[in-house]
Amino acid sequence: MPAAAQNKESAASIEDPAPPPSRLLRLPEVMARVGMKRSAIYQRMSEGRFPKSRSLGPKCAVWVEAEIDDWIRAIASN
Repeated sequence: MPAAAQNKESAASIEDPAPPPSRLLRLPEVMARVGMKRSAIYQRMSEGRFPKSRSLGPKCAVWVEAEIDDWIRAIASN
């Protein structure tokens, strides 16, 4: 591969970094971020007004950080 083409490819990868991977948040961190208690979070989830949790096991529920951040932005914009 010519050096000029190789430099363009490496420059493009530097200019367009991949977005950071989404983190998974446990309930205490979700509660701290949104300012709601457990019962309010689960009530709104059942009503479809809060992002759904994902189950990683019988006693392990997590939320996708990007979904929580999007929900916070939507609430703040109202």
